[in-house]
Amino acid sequence: MIVVAAAVALGGIALMVVGSQRAVDAATALAASSRLPPFFVGMTLLAIGTDLPEIANSIVASATGHGDVNVGDSVGSAATQATLVLGLLPIVGGAIVIPRRGVLVTGVATTVSLGVLALLISDGMFGRVDAAVLLVLWGAGSWLVLGETSYEQQMPLMTEDVRRRDLVARTIAALAVVAGGAVAALWGIVEIAERAGLPEFLVGFFLASLGTSLPELVFNITAIRRGESALAVGDLVGASFLDSTLSVAIGPLLFPTAITVGDVRPGVWLAAGTMALVTLLISRIRRHDWRTGVILLGMYAGLVLIVLILRRTLSAVAIAAGLIAVTGAYVIPDGSIFNGRSFFGTHRVTEADGLRSYANGTTVHGVQRLSQLDAARP
Repeated sequence: MIVVAAAVALGGIALMVVGSQRAVDAATALAASSRLPPFFVGMTLLAIGTDLPEIANSIVASATGHGDVNVGDSVGSAATQATLVLGLLPIVGGAIVIPRRGVLVTGVATTVSLGVLALLISDGMFGRVDAAVLLVLWGAGSWLVLGETSYEQQMPLMTEDVRRRDLVARTIAALAVVAGGAVAALWGIVEIAERAGLPEFLVGFFLASLGTSLPELVFNITAIRRGESALAVGDLVGASFLDSTLSVAIGPLLFPTAITVGDVRPGVWLAAGTMALVTLLISRIRRHDWRTGVILLGMYAGLVLIVLILRRTLSAVAIAAGLIAVTGAYVIPDGSIFNGRSFFGTHRVTEADGLRSYANGTTVHGVQRLSQLDAARP
């Protein structure tokens, strides 16, 4: 019976992945005329699209009384995307220039939201007021990120003559596929947990989160290979932020549910600590390549060990992971393409956030835009 349940769960996740891809394509076409910064579009619109499996799972799990699966999937997805998926991107798709201001604000907002979530569910209930608080955090965080990324180049306007009504219809149809997949995946996950005697939270944290994180991995590898690194990074960190706020909250907002505090709360705090370490590392560097990718993959492996094996030594392992992240942030090159010293002081040329800058000491003497679209702008 476990084999059947696993097959149904994987089939449901596959439906969610396919449906999410179709929904993202249609939603991206609708948003292309908005002329918003790529990172912001990625962390809002595209993050919602690639996060549709988690959103659907949140609603279905809460409606059927499986609150631990909802929190486990959403929180596990946030941690998985920030470590495993973000670590794989430069290894599979190539090095990425990090939009550091957007990443820093989004990472801090995600960490804070996970901490707030851990406090809200301490009474064993995930109610409508708790969900409303998290939704407000998502709106406030998105507004802050828009302010921090408004300097970026905008997305190109739509070139295809596609009727909005058709795009809306395609989006709704894709969402229906996602919802059907969510129902099948949830049944399989709950069945596996019951048959194997495992806590629902752990099954959601690992099994479900791996499956529902596939849309982010597939979409972002494609985006990076097409040169849309800001869109990819925005989608990835935005999806983690969405998982810790809107995604986990949408189900309880409609269907308040009980939570097993002893199983769920430690995992939420662990995810918050993981996000803090990832934010510290990624916001420090300017270029995300295979070296930082390996560090993030190591952090995901450590996360698995902590949850499954080393619960009693959580503090020691967490401290070790923190030291690795901090050390990596200072050892790995931070985007400098030239460093020199003369009678007049230190000369430094760096590339970050789509700009190449020349500085003498602490004074910036010149800035060049790297994007060909903006090359003619002063």
